[in-house]
Amino acid sequence: MGIKSYKPITPTMRFKTGYTFDEITKSEPEKSLIRPLKSKAGRNNQGRITCRHRGGGHKRHYRVIDFKRNKFNIPARVAAIEYDPNRSARIALLFYEDGEKRYILAPLGLKVGNKVMSGPEAAIAVGNALPLERIPLGSIVHNIEYKAGKGGQIARSAGAFAQVVAKEGNYVHVKLPSNDTYLLRKECLATMGQIGNTEHNSISYGKAGRKRWLGYRPTVRGVAMNPIDHPMGGGEGKSSGGRHPVSPWGKLSKGGKTRKKRKQSNQYIIKSMKKK
Repeated sequence: MGIKSYKPITPTMRFKTGYTFDEITKSEPEKSLIRPLKSKAGRNNQGRITCRHRGGGHKRHYRVIDFKRNKFNIPARVAAIEYDPNRSARIALLFYEDGEKRYILAPLGLKVGNKVMSGPEAAIAVGNALPLERIPLGSIVHNIEYKAGKGGQIARSAGAFAQVVAKEGNYVHVKLPSNDTYLLRKECLATMGQIGNTEHNSISYGKAGRKRWLGYRPTVRGVAMNPIDHPMGGGEGKSSGGRHPVSPWGKLSKGGKTRKKRKQSNQYIIKSMKKK
């Protein structure tokens, strides 16, 4: 995976960087594994905007990803590494020995022709999915389940990984990408290795239009608005707001805790790296 720069034939291209796509081996998706994807533009089922500054962007097909990895003890061959417009990670197309095809998240180091398998008897190798109790301490894993059988929900973006740090009875201690240490059931599946495309965060988009292709609309600063439009608007000349940054509805927008207090899940956090 590499990053390339461009000859600056326009001012924006002086700072623009992009992917070399060296690892991509197939340009068209598997037709049996794509679904229509309607643009929601940040709106919920009532048509109200719940995620601002979204809309537009290029049309996409959704690639059906196998997060559950529940096809146990059947070897599969990696047929291709593909680009997925719906996520930062790359995806790998698997051909199983029984003829079925599935997509999985492509870990770092997975190559076309490699064999992968899931299940308790799978080997400790990149791309194989095993229960946490079968994974050695110190191992790097991704696509981890919160609940056994529900499918991977942890460490799924480009470059993400978690680490198995301890085992205790029916639970395994896993250090998450947030640096929190979490208790997970030993039956939960995790995939060996780190998610690929590790240089995703190093990309410089170069111009606003490139973000629009991805479906991101402009964000206007609150201090640039009128007082009727935003709590931080107005003032004589240019002002810096005069208060802690808030949302248009007066909620603190930087540094405030947004996680809901759930007793059921909080009891499984062994060590939190966040300030109390």
